[in-house]
Amino acid sequence: MQILTSIAELRAWRKTAGHVALVPTMGNLHEGHITLCRTALAHTAPLGGQTIASIFVNPIQFGPNEDLDKYPRTFEADCEKLQAAGVHAVFHPSVDTMYPYGEQTYFVEPPELQNRLCGEFRPGHFRGVATVVTKLFNLVQPDTAVFGKKDYQQLKVLEGMVQQLNMPITILGQEIARAPDGLALSSRNGYLGAAERAEAPRLQQELQTIRSAIASGVRDYEALCAQARDRLAAHGWRTDYLLVANQRDLRPATAADRALAVLVASWLGTTRLIDNIEITLAA
Repeated sequence: MQILTSIAELRAWRKTAGHVALVPTMGNLHEGHITLCRTALAHTAPLGGQTIASIFVNPIQFGPNEDLDKYPRTFEADCEKLQAAGVHAVFHPSVDTMYPYGEQTYFVEPPELQNRLCGEFRPGHFRGVATVVTKLFNLVQPDTAVFGKKDYQQLKVLEGMVQQLNMPITILGQEIARAPDGLALSSRNGYLGAAERAEAPRLQQELQTIRSAIASGVRDYEALCAQARDRLAAHGWRTDYLLVANQRDLRPATAADRALAVLVASWLGTTRLIDNIEITLAA
């Protein structure tokens, strides 16, 4: 596995890589990331291509009070996992390599979706994500890029960006990797204490309760979500949002919508967890 740190190294690698699938990450990799890599590898293998993962903790997607400085940097362990999975190359640039002019003044500005849901609580986050992903796309020039559905709003922002900016890239959305108890795998799970980790699966359980109610014919989505928020609060959670949305633009779903996503972001202690499920109703 090649480790590339400069743009010159990356471009030299790209010239002979054939069909390329990119898995963008910020490192501190877990099985969820490796699942993304396996999907990328399965996509490129029949085409004789290569898979590359990027590891870059992107400063412009963190707010002033967020965890940029304490975000775990585990590069050597990450490389061991990627090599074991069969990834062909890793792009690991410095901040100066990605932002050589110092302060970034040109940005990719997503539409109003960036200001709702997670964007309401993390102003500027999706602008930072869209900008760094565009830079990675320009540098790597992948044919395919793989993103996890756990960050559902991010996936929708990036799908729209690729479509509207006519980028010649196929976006693959990977299903959420979960622990045996249902907790969505996340780098932030490592912040949970033992008691919090035991409580954390409740988030997914509440989503499944909503799924069951919808399957039984309930269409008062606001009431379902209010009840779930109350149950979470009774167990010490502080919920930023929990709603049933349509999958198209993540607006609150109506009874006429058939492709739904139930989305939640909630705090357990000092750790903010997100999760979601997709529901498709019969026509």
